[in-house]
Amino acid sequence: MRRSDPSYKGQSGYNPALLAIYDVWVLKFMARAVWKCPIPPVVTRYRRHLGHRHLDVGPGTGYFIEHAAPPIQTEITLLDPNPHVLKHASKRLAAWGPVVIEADVMKALPLEGGYDSAALSFVLHCLREPMSNKAIAIRNIADVLTPDGVLFGGTVLGTREPHTRAARTFLWAFNKQGGFDNRDDTVEGLHGILDASFRHVEIERSGSTALFSCVRAWEGETRTPRPLGHRIRRLFRPRTREGSGLGLARDYVPLDRRGQLRQSS
Repeated sequence: MRRSDPSYKGQSGYNPALLAIYDVWVLKFMARAVWKCPIPPVVTRYRRHLGHRHLDVGPGTGYFIEHAAPPIQTEITLLDPNPHVLKHASKRLAAWGPVVIEADVMKALPLEGGYDSAALSFVLHCLREPMSNKAIAIRNIADVLTPDGVLFGGTVLGTREPHTRAARTFLWAFNKQGGFDNRDDTVEGLHGILDASFRHVEIERSGSTALFSCVRAWEGETRTPRPLGHRIRRLFRPRTREGSGLGLARDYVPLDRRGQLRQSS
């Protein structure tokens, strides 16, 4: 990636020194203590959704795939614009023999497609705002999934959402430094860009983060894309769909800001 690329600033810090302490600093301290997002549920999502042909966009150190421990026959592709990330993650995941692709998710992906699953874990908050721009990444990933392929992941939400004082301090610092670009990222905005490319969307609030899972279409369904900007409620809890192995749904139950069910009047 060229230094003049707008995405470079958010990637430049991922050097060998940071990657060496990434698991401790980002996953064990920042995620748990600051963002209040425990890592085990994220690993559980990998175990639930990771398919036979899997694309991991922004794989970090490879921690999530290693701890999800998919079958050794799983075909894994790692995609990132940063060669340091690809080298570190591919070495850690050598048992699966991953394919590495140095590419930017904001541009058309140099892939043939046919992936059963794709992960976008804690990448969206690094992409350039506004949310309508981040929708490009979602569309690019959707284009390489099978018709019933699953996209899942998580992102840190912006300052318009509820946060602890510590989380707000780090959000301010990371946005000023340039590693984050998510001041205006909201659950509503996230749902909008996911729903534009996927038929069924699930979003779960976890501390300062939003964890999401979405599928293009159930077997036999077709999709008529809905334009960005349609009105939705601010927070959601999915209703389960019987007979679905993914546990995704089209309908949602509104929550209040504390994540509790709103009582109908």
